[in-house]
Amino acid sequence: MEIAVLSDIHGNLLALEAVLEEIHKKGCEKILFLGDYALAGPEPSDTVNFCMSLSEHDNIEMIQGNTDKMIADFSEEVYETVKRGAPIMANALKEEATTLSKAQIDFLRNLPTQKEIVLDGVKILMVHGSPRRNNEDIMPDTPLEEVEKMLDGVDADLILCGHTHIPCGFQTNTKQTVVNDGSVGRPFTEAPESCYVVISTKGNGGFEVEHNFVKYDNYQAAKILAGRGFEGAEKLANNLINPSARHF
Repeated sequence: MEIAVLSDIHGNLLALEAVLEEIHKKGCEKILFLGDYALAGPEPSDTVNFCMSLSEHDNIEMIQGNTDKMIADFSEEVYETVKRGAPIMANALKEEATTLSKAQIDFLRNLPTQKEIVLDGVKILMVHGSPRRNNEDIMPDTPLEEVEKMLDGVDADLILCGHTHIPCGFQTNTKQTVVNDGSVGRPFTEAPESCYVVISTKGNGGFEVEHNFVKYDNYQAAKILAGRGFEGAEKLANNLINPSARHF
């Protein structure tokens, strides 16, 4: 069985469409989305609408990301809190929270924060950041012992996460596999290509994991984002071409 895993779309419909085209070519039977559908991207509304339509398909599983919750729970207090550390992201947050429709925001609000599924004998836990928190980083240089602490009480064979926009993976001393699938819409790899994961199950509880990178028209995506009009949109747009930081 071939299972695709993707996350951190961040309103980048061009990137999402390019990745889904590759997934279709590979013949994946199941697609798992790990959250962050809208914030700070070129086309948040169209992207959420597209994801809402995808969510109706039986072969799709979706969970909520930390920025989805921020949009759903938006208030002036949330805005000011984000603004202190990341003023441009705060501007994007206010824009998304005030321009997305009630139906779109309700969709983001009602997504589960985590989901456990069994596919072809593999017990999978879908999270956004870590099993402990939706905004906890699992990075390539995170110490293995710290990753293992995050898995306390988790009995899944395979833990899938995103959030950091940097792909990586770990094999724990308890024979659990942790995979960060990178980002579709705001990649922070050296070459800013969309990243997703394909899991190939073996039918006996075994599996293999592969990160895949997809080129898309990031210059066109940047042009659309730069034209959105909120303060700092141009800087976010440039980040799609020359990634420099996750937060501004």
